[in-house]
Amino acid sequence: MFDILIESLAYPFVRYALIVGVLIALCSSLLGVILVLKRFSYIGDGLSHVAFGAMAIAAVVGLADQMVLTLPITILCAILLLWSGQNAKIKGDAAIAMISVGALAFGYLLMNIFPTSSNVAGDVCSSLFGSMKILTLTKSEVVLCIVLSIVVVIAFVLLYNRFFAVTFDESFAKAVGTKTRLLNFVIATVIAVIIVLAMNLVGSLLVSALVIFPALSAMRIFKSFKSVTVFSAILSVFCAFAGIILSILFNTPVGATIVITDIVAFVICSVIGKIRG
Repeated sequence: MFDILIESLAYPFVRYALIVGVLIALCSSLLGVILVLKRFSYIGDGLSHVAFGAMAIAAVVGLADQMVLTLPITILCAILLLWSGQNAKIKGDAAIAMISVGALAFGYLLMNIFPTSSNVAGDVCSSLFGSMKILTLTKSEVVLCIVLSIVVVIAFVLLYNRFFAVTFDESFAKAVGTKTRLLNFVIATVIAVIIVLAMNLVGSLLVSALVIFPALSAMRIFKSFKSVTVFSAILSVFCAFAGIILSILFNTPVGATIVITDIVAFVICSVIGKIRG
């Protein structure tokens, strides 16, 4: 297996997959802590379905770069959910469920009415559960992922204290002059970018695992916001790296392997948390 791994790493597409996978996992874990604490854990799943619907539209109209359409639509839905969701008549989880199911059904219907290939079922399955697209990334796609990941990390570091305030007591943060609506706008935008990037890694139906599992695993062991965030990032990067390596060695789906790795890490952290009391 070691020889197979060394031989695989000699190919540029494998190195590209590892770089992109690690960066996506890092960004997902940082925002995942905020979403779990704000009780918006399910938003990753909802937005990934929105992105699936947008990708279906982009494929039907023949856009070469589907992200041109997918990213703006996903950002808009994220803003509607996080920015104005508190004052909406349809609250949090209900709004996410409506958008999630509606976008998923619309995308699947569109792909069947206007098929872009002879294997519609295969295209849908690849979009929902991930495919080997992560192993066919081009250099330009890797560069785009690196740039967007750097922007996400810098935004999180610079706004860390404000994110902390909005996460734990948004009403108090607003009372002391913090621009909570603007911060929610930033959070929504960053989440949408991460979701669109992560779809190439694990697919629409599994993308929320990258957001939720590392944060929940860290919370089993640590109690402070900073410790949970740091450990969540480290664990998420490790699981993504290990998942991609295992998928290459055993020829398994990349997305599913990464998610299973996250689940195993969660179980281990839960056991450690129990032992520590």
